[in-house]
Amino acid sequence: MAGVMAMLALVNGQAFADTPKAYDGMPAGDQDYAAFVELWDDYFFWLDPKNAGKEKSLVDVAGLETDVYPDYSAQAIATRLQALGDFQQQLGDFAVADWPLDQQAEFLAVRAKMDEEEFTLRVSKPWSRDPGFYVDRMLRLTFTELPVSGEALAEFERLLDAIPGLVAQGKNNLTEVAADYADLAIFNLTNADGVGHGFPYRAAPPPGVIGWYDDLLGRARDRQPELVERIEMARAAVESFREWLVANRPSMNANAGVGKEAFDWYLKHVKLMPYTSDEIVTLGQRELDRLWAMYALERHRNRNIPEIEISQSAEEYQSRIDDTDSIIRQYLVDEDIITIPGYISFLSTNVPWIVREGGPNFWEQVQFRDPTPDHLHAVIPGHRFDAVLERRNPHPVRRHLTDGARVEGWAVYLEEAVMNAGLLDDKPRVRELIYLFGIFRAARMPADVWLQTNVMTADEVADYWIERVPYLDRDVARVDAEIYLRRPPGYGLGYTAGMLQMQSLLAERKRQLGDAFSLKDFHDEFMAAGRMPISLIHWEMTGNDKDVAALWSREPLPAN
Repeated sequence: MAGVMAMLALVNGQAFADTPKAYDGMPAGDQDYAAFVELWDDYFFWLDPKNAGKEKSLVDVAGLETDVYPDYSAQAIATRLQALGDFQQQLGDFAVADWPLDQQAEFLAVRAKMDEEEFTLRVSKPWSRDPGFYVDRMLRLTFTELPVSGEALAEFERLLDAIPGLVAQGKNNLTEVAADYADLAIFNLTNADGVGHGFPYRAAPPPGVIGWYDDLLGRARDRQPELVERIEMARAAVESFREWLVANRPSMNANAGVGKEAFDWYLKHVKLMPYTSDEIVTLGQRELDRLWAMYALERHRNRNIPEIEISQSAEEYQSRIDDTDSIIRQYLVDEDIITIPGYISFLSTNVPWIVREGGPNFWEQVQFRDPTPDHLHAVIPGHRFDAVLERRNPHPVRRHLTDGARVEGWAVYLEEAVMNAGLLDDKPRVRELIYLFGIFRAARMPADVWLQTNVMTADEVADYWIERVPYLDRDVARVDAEIYLRRPPGYGLGYTAGMLQMQSLLAERKRQLGDAFSLKDFHDEFMAAGRMPISLIHWEMTGNDKDVAALWSREPLPAN
C-alpha cells in the first residue's frame, strides 16, 4: 500500500501527498499516526467485535456481552453514546496537519464512521422507529438447513429460545414508529416478494417471515422432530408481534425519513459527498433523462436487429453466464482495462435460475437475456472482484473502511464505462440492457432524497419508478424502496452519485496526464486506494481538494 500511495502522489511530476496542507478545523494535537491507528483499531473492535476478529461473543448496543440478541433499551443507548463521545473527543488529539495527504484522508474517513454511528444513535434509531429492525432478526434463523447437530444445533436452539425475548424487547422499545416502517414490517411478516436479497430461492417462496417459520416447522417434522416444540414457541412469539403491530398501527404515524436538515448533514459529514440533497435531485433527474435519451437512440439504431430472447432453461442460462464470464475476463486483459490478480478465480453470480408463475422480475428480465450488465456490476470487475481485493488489503486503517457509494459507484461506473471502451461493439442489443440498468439506478437518486426528506412514501416511490423504468415490476420496486428507506440514509443515491464521482475522477486524471494516461493504471490506482469515499480518493489521486476542503470544519449534528 505504501508504494501505491507514493505512486498516487504524483501529478504531472509534482509530489503533493508528502507536502502537508492545513485546513480550518483540522486537528493540531500532538498524537502521531501510530496512535491514530490504535484508536481506529479500538473503535472498530468496539463497533463490531466479531468482524474485528478479536472475539466471537456477541455484544449489545452498549458494548456489553449479551446472550443472543443485543439490548436496545434507553439506558443501553445512553451508555453507547457516552462511549462514542469518548472516541470522538480523542480525534482532536492528533497532529493531522503534519501528516501526508493519504493519512489526512484516512482521518476524515474514520471521523465519518464515528459520525455515522452518532447519526444512527441520535437520528435513525431503528430499534425505536422501525419494527423491521426486529423482524429482520426473527427471519434469518428460519433459513437453517436441517438437520443440525453439535455446536450448530446448540446455537440454533439458543436463537429459537431468544425469539420471545426479542419480541418483548421490540414491543417495549418501539415508541416512535414511522408509518412506512410499520406497513413494511406488517407486509413482510405475511407476504412473499420472491425477490431474494439473501433469501433461499424458491419457485413459490413462503408467505413472509411467518411463512418461513411454517416452512421450518415442516422441515423439522420430517428431519428433526425434537425441534418442533421450540420452533412452535418462536413462531407464536412472531405471530404475537404481528398482532401487536396491527393493533397499534393507527398510532404509528411518524415520518420514516430523517428530514432535510439532518439528511444534508449526513451527506456532508458521513457520506463525504460533494452534493447537497437538492443538487442530488437535479443531478439524478438529469441523469435519468440522459439515459432515457441514450436508450431511445440505441433502440432506434437496433430497430432492425432481433430482440434478445430470454433463456428457456437453467442450462441455457448457465451457458450464457459462462460465456459472459469468459468474454469479460479476456476483454479486461486484452484491452488493458484493469489488472486481474492471479488469485481471482471463480466468482458466483447474483441471479439464480427460477421460473415464476407471473414471469421474470426486473432483474431476471435483464439477466436471463444477457448476464453482461450484472456481471460487470456484481461479479468482475465489480462487487465480487472488489470484495476479494479488499479482503487481501493489509492496510491497518483502510482494510476496515467501506463506503457504500464507493462500492456501488464503482460498480455502476463499470457498466457504461466498459461498454463505451468497446466490450459490446458487436452486441448492440446488450447495450440497451446497460442503459436499462442505468435508468433504474438514476431513478433511485432523486427518490432516495424524497424518501429521506419525507416528500414521498415508499409506495409513491415505487409508483414513480414503475412509470419510468422498463420491465420494472411491483415486487422489485417495493423491495428497493424498502431497502433504500431502511438502510443507512443515502445508500440508494450512492449508485449514480458514486458513478458521477467516478466519471469526474476519470476526467480529471485524463486531463492531468494527457497522453501519459493509462486506463489500466487509473483503475489499478483507484482499487489500491481501498473503499474509502470517492471524494477522498479523488483528492489522493489528483491533489484537487475541491471536495474535501470544507469537510474539516465539522458542524454539530442538528437537533432532531
